[in-house]
Amino acid sequence: MTPSKARRVPSHGFLDNDGIYDPDCTASGAFKAKQCNGTDTCWCVNSAGVRRTDKGDTKLNCSELVRTNHIFIELKHKKRSEPFVNSEVANALRYTIQNRYKLHPNYIKDIDYEYPLISINLKQNASQKSNSDVDIADVAYYFEKDVKRDSIFHSNNSFFLSVGGKPLDVEEMLIYYIDEKPPEFSMKHLTPGVIAVVVFVILSLIVGIIVLVVTRRRRTGKYKKVEIKEMGEMRRGQNL
Repeated sequence: MTPSKARRVPSHGFLDNDGIYDPDCTASGAFKAKQCNGTDTCWCVNSAGVRRTDKGDTKLNCSELVRTNHIFIELKHKKRSEPFVNSEVANALRYTIQNRYKLHPNYIKDIDYEYPLISINLKQNASQKSNSDVDIADVAYYFEKDVKRDSIFHSNNSFFLSVGGKPLDVEEMLIYYIDEKPPEFSMKHLTPGVIAVVVFVILSLIVGIIVLVVTRRRRTGKYKKVEIKEMGEMRRGQNL
């Protein structure tokens, strides 16, 4: 069965499961690579401020702030009598992302819809981003705030999503962060996408070994049968 387009989570994508914390930032407002909770617990974050390693102690080394260059957003809307029109969903969300969050259209790579799931791929490499460009991590943050009715925009700039004049009521939202370098989590913290790839590789190796062993056994069995047959013929020849 081919996975739906709206469920193709990037293999190295991970979620922000920690929620809000008091970050340590540079004078320019960027997150510092190493964050701590005021005690002896520390962790490394990406440029979006999301933890990308297991938590450790104050000796934890975070040598660089790894950039988030790809964000995968998955939305699930409420049930309705019939699906929206795919092109109208994509156009409505593109319009919102470009006009409300001011993201350049070049960074909106694709928007897929398969009832009731919507996936949005935002990609932005450091070499592409100019000083005037909005960061895709900020767009994801603002968008999530809006969807969860905790908008940071002024009250006279209310948030409302509609498709073809009908409200698009989002009931679930997941944001996956994909960095320029893979995250450094232990197995228990990996997202389903990463785990699926690991399991697939392991199963492929196991199947390959089984096929190889079975094939060799069959060949060996055939050789033994041939040898036995030839020896029987030789003995019969000697008895004549």
